Amino acid sequence: PLASFVILIFFGKRIGANCHWISIALIGFMLTLSMVLFSKIFIHHDGLINKASILWFSTGKFSVNLGMLIDNTAAIMMLVVALISFLVHLYSIAYMKGDLRYSRYFAYLGLFTFSMNGIIISDSLLMMYVFWELVGFSSYLLIGFWFEKDSAANACKKAFLMNRVGDIGMFIGIMIF
Repeated sequence: PLASFVILIFFGKRIGANCHWISIALIGFMLTLSMVLFSKIFIHHDGLINKASILWFSTGKFSVNLGMLIDNTAAIMMLVVALISFLVHLYSIAYMKGDLRYSRYFAYLGLFTFSMNGIIISDSLLMMYVFWELVGFSSYLLIGFWFEKDSAANACKKAFLMNRVGDIGMFIGIMIF
């Protein structure tokens, strides 16, 4: 999904009306990988738990790691996010047909999907918070996609303010934890 976002945001206009195939192919690949991971854990009973982490920074006794954790719950959620995202991408082909910013819309969908997957596989609260913010940002972009319409612009502002309230609550919860 991140590759989809990068390709479409920079080269989408040049690719033209068929730019959705890049997005569909990459999200389809993510769906396939999610199905393979799901089958390894639940059908073959591998009990797969993958954890990869690197040290981001440390000061004295406090250190922050960046990494990912894939367990049974993450495998289920990755499959759910991949399937729903694939279907949204597929539906959006007809829905967005003829729009001037067609490629940008699919780029934003790719960023949203990447952010949702990031929340799922984050191994720390700090990483989850970063991806939570990315989900809020990509939601802001998608809600305000037709910014020239007053209703979309107002909805975008409202979503932004509501996300800020939720973000503050989540940040306070992380600090208390």
